[in-house]
Amino acid sequence: MILLGLDPGLGTTGWGIIAADGNRLSHIANGQIKTDTKWSLATRLLALDAALTDLILEYQPTGAGVEEVFVNSNPQSTLKLGQARGVVLLGAARAGVDVGEYAARLVKKSVVGVGNASKDQVHAMVARLLPSAKIAGADAADALAVAITHAHHLASARRIPTR
Repeated sequence: MILLGLDPGLGTTGWGIIAADGNRLSHIANGQIKTDTKWSLATRLLALDAALTDLILEYQPTGAGVEEVFVNSNPQSTLKLGQARGVVLLGAARAGVDVGEYAARLVKKSVVGVGNASKDQVHAMVARLLPSAKIAGADAADALAVAITHAHHLASARRIPTR
């Protein structure tokens, strides 16, 4: 199964693609989608959508994990993050990709073992879990962590019998 992890942001959206075969995970690709702050909001959102569409067409993921919005002290930043997240959710849904949404604390707990892990700890653990990965930055590491979390949740769901 090919899974896409996304760490949405208007300035930088991290992305990571992994293959999950049972409990075995392997790195396929990762990177960052950047938008220019000089562009209008609409142009930046369009660029994010176009880049995400290209990723989905290239890698054909069967599932995607997206980090949920966290509220920070700057309402404008939170709003922009929410708009970028909306584009990401729409792009995945439009392509028919099933999406799981995960709080940042859950992602950190799933990958590092504690919900208050630092970005450096997340990056280090992702590098350990996906040793062949050349990680393209903190946002890409976070996206790979989201993909790993999604893989774990999907694997758990398959093991739980339904009635």
